[in-house]
Amino acid sequence: MKNRNEVNMTQKTILRALSGERLPTPPVWMMRQAGRYLPEYRATRAQAGDFLSLCYNPELAAEVTLQPIRRYAFDAAILFADILLIPQALGLDLWFATGEGPRLSTVTSANQVAALRSTDAIHDTLNPIYETVRILSRELPRETTLIGFAGAPWTVATYMIAGRGTPDQGPAHAFKAADRAAFSALIDKITDATIEYLSAQINAGAEVVKLFDSWAGSLKGQDFDDFALTPAKRIIAALKARHPATPVIAFPREAGARYAGFARAVGADCVALDNSVSADWAAGNVQTDGCVQGNLDPRLLVTGGDTLETETRRIVTAFSGGAHIFNLGHGITPDADPDNVTRMLAAIRG
Repeated sequence: MKNRNEVNMTQKTILRALSGERLPTPPVWMMRQAGRYLPEYRATRAQAGDFLSLCYNPELAAEVTLQPIRRYAFDAAILFADILLIPQALGLDLWFATGEGPRLSTVTSANQVAALRSTDAIHDTLNPIYETVRILSRELPRETTLIGFAGAPWTVATYMIAGRGTPDQGPAHAFKAADRAAFSALIDKITDATIEYLSAQINAGAEVVKLFDSWAGSLKGQDFDDFALTPAKRIIAALKARHPATPVIAFPREAGARYAGFARAVGADCVALDNSVSADWAAGNVQTDGCVQGNLDPRLLVTGGDTLETETRRIVTAFSGGAHIFNLGHGITPDADPDNVTRMLAAIRG
């Protein structure tokens, strides 16, 4: 039997869609598919002790990455890690408060930006993540595509400046307004680190990488161009220069009308869509440039019912004229019913 590294890559449905091929049944995976909605994940996280210990334990991180593949046979597995490992690797303190989410020491001045670790030093912290990728490259089923990822610079910066998630990214906007040069220097530092991080994931065995800009929608006008589009373009160009055969998925969440033309502008092979835009609009304005990914409302995996099946089929139909990877508009939530995932897959795959 061939191992996964000997399989012709064109046999993998995710890679075929990313190359622009229209498939009769779209390949499917879910953002946060390894997560708290699964009882097996909760058991493994308890074994690890805490979230960060799970991220930095290659064997257990690989295990939770594999769990949804065993249960659902998704067409892709996405590395289990967190977008805030980059700030930690750059020298910030990072911890997770129970019931409150991530907390970081902050960067709020030009001097603090300058004091961040050099990009070359990040691998000392992140080597366990690359080992997780190597394990997955060996252990995933040969037909399953392995996706690596990182947070986009703007989104990562919002956490580094505020020290936590915020509803409107206000502290980052305030820093940007008060000292645009220092803010730009922070974006450049994160951009450089992200290039090295994703390149190392590809070297370890990631076949696709995804850039998550979860808070892109709060950037408007020139700020969107400067801090969402331009960093993504620079990251993708650097990765394509080093790894020309590796596809890149970009996710400028809540970009609205700016989704149109985004993949072309940044050089991405695919743009992922949140559920604030309709599939019909995206088919006519975004899919015209190539592969799209999305965009079922994650809440439907909580509520289920006939609406889940109807909406799933509607999205598949809307994007049936071109290359499409079925996914959610954002990550699956902890209160989702695992049985609803099975129901969604049945609606996609027939």
